Amino acid sequence: MSLPDRKAIKDLFEGLLGRDVEIGDATPITLDHPRPVIATYVDDNYKLTAIALMDLHLAANAGAAIALVPKGGAEAAIEDLRLPPNLFENAAEILNVLAAPLGDAGVHVKLSSTFAPGETVPPQVEAVAVTLGAREDVTLDISGYGSGRLALVQVPA
Repeated sequence: MSLPDRKAIKDLFEGLLGRDVEIGDATPITLDHPRPVIATYVDDNYKLTAIALMDLHLAANAGAAIALVPKGGAEAAIEDLRLPPNLFENAAEILNVLAAPLGDAGVHVKLSSTFAPGETVPPQVEAVAVTLGAREDVTLDISGYGSGRLALVQVPA
């Protein structure tokens, strides 16, 4: 399995959101408060292969943009440091679609689970999520909404 390149990430977000998205470098996402939305991906043998982290800003902005929720809904979530259930569900759907570019010709990858900010995350997932090895950390700026960070972390074999 290999991580998707930045063009694939940008294209996926633009296609899902129907908006222009700018992509750039980002500092690694941590598990500090506010905690990110975390997604786990497995192969056909249910082996953990990748983890995605979406910070509160991106989860709120992308979750609002995909459902055409006014920008104020995302801003309120960010201000309150709390992701409402509807924005979490929308962000989780984006993370589900992200499984496609995470796979490659030899490995089929599917979303296994998503964790909302504040939910208990298995220790193994937390340990891999903060690994600084094979990962891609990017900033995505969604036209009309705002920016946030996404991290894709490859699980060591």
